[in-house]
Amino acid sequence: MKRRNFIKNASLASAGLTIINFPLFGKNAPSNKVIVAVMGVNSRGNYLAKCYSQLSNVEVAYICDVEDKAIQNGLDALKDVPRKPTVYKDIRKLLEQKDFDALLIAAPDHWHAPAAIMGVQHNKHVYVEKPCGQNPHEGELLAQALHKYGKHIQMGNQRRSMPTLIEAVKQVRDGAIGNPYFAKAWYANNRKSIGYGKKIAVPSTLDFELWQGPAPRRDYQDNLVHYNWHWFWHWGTGEACNNGTHEVDCCRWFLGVDYPTKVVSAGGRYAFKDDWQTPDTQVASFEFGDAKSISWESRSCNIFPVEGAGRGFIIYGDKGSLVNLGGGDYKIYDEKNKLVKEVKPETAADPTNPISATGNLDLYHFENFVKTIRGEATLNSPVDEAQKSVLLCHLANISQRTGRALHCDSSNGHILNDDGAMKLWRREYENGWEPVLS
Repeated sequence: MKRRNFIKNASLASAGLTIINFPLFGKNAPSNKVIVAVMGVNSRGNYLAKCYSQLSNVEVAYICDVEDKAIQNGLDALKDVPRKPTVYKDIRKLLEQKDFDALLIAAPDHWHAPAAIMGVQHNKHVYVEKPCGQNPHEGELLAQALHKYGKHIQMGNQRRSMPTLIEAVKQVRDGAIGNPYFAKAWYANNRKSIGYGKKIAVPSTLDFELWQGPAPRRDYQDNLVHYNWHWFWHWGTGEACNNGTHEVDCCRWFLGVDYPTKVVSAGGRYAFKDDWQTPDTQVASFEFGDAKSISWESRSCNIFPVEGAGRGFIIYGDKGSLVNLGGGDYKIYDEKNKLVKEVKPETAADPTNPISATGNLDLYHFENFVKTIRGEATLNSPVDEAQKSVLLCHLANISQRTGRALHCDSSNGHILNDDGAMKLWRREYENGWEPVLS
């Protein structure tokens, strides 16, 4: 199916129409049906549930969440599908069910790797939203789990499946801008203060014990759930892993680099005084020997654009540059800054949208995952590749938290000669919850 028709049909998803039409038999045969469960359905997971339910020959059989209103959101998203999904609150109970193929994870960051590992240990394929771990160690565990258990694990860095960007990478590889040696990425938003939370009784609608899951126990406070956990180191990973993962991943992809040799970060919580712990302003740089480097600028609380866009990246070469403004678009300029090629976006990017910043372009990534399960494709972002990009963002955070430049092993990204920084390589877990590869 042509790219534009895919997106055009995808835009009809809200009307309950099928996105891709296959014949009744063959790809649409009952034996090829992919049955999925979705963990975390308040926001992004709600979107995943709806999109996957409207992919051809895919059925959402289960949803899992620990909060009653979120569960209702998930049910509402699936109200028009033939099969009403069964609801679970405990992911461990859900994974005991034998009649589904894949687990889609859109829970908070501290749940991503533990849930994914439990999923493949229960013979499920896994689609896990970024970041694939709350810390570098979890990314390494998932990379190992991918090969140990023989199940597909795809991370939600959706740009890897956008046909226009796949095409753009090929052009860069073919010399469209000469030797690509530097990449710059950025993200801007207008997030407001989260204030100072009050410790209150856990709402009756929330199972906070299960919400915390693998994380050591903390008291409930009223500015944590649903979204602000992103800005607490105990559960979240800050803007670097929340949004930086996408463009940093593209920079690494286009430059063709893996692990860095040096990482430096500067910034802080500047815009407001409140409970927010991670930086709202951050500039990180990543060096790959003496050949290539990446920089990433984040402004969570000042939405002034770069190159006219709230997010995007630029790849600089010795014979030109490639510019992306946040979605599936790109422009190629020669060494004299003359525009030589432009591919316009099929759908507008919205960096402030917490559900889907690139709109229905995400559907390419979902379809790639489903086709791989059926044996018709290979993953565009297997977790052993994706975790390298997440690691860059974790290293930026570790540099920020320690106030030091990090020197790294170019073979695996491990921090060299800094025991204090390496203490942030992994986390402590609640007793009985530590993910272990059996």
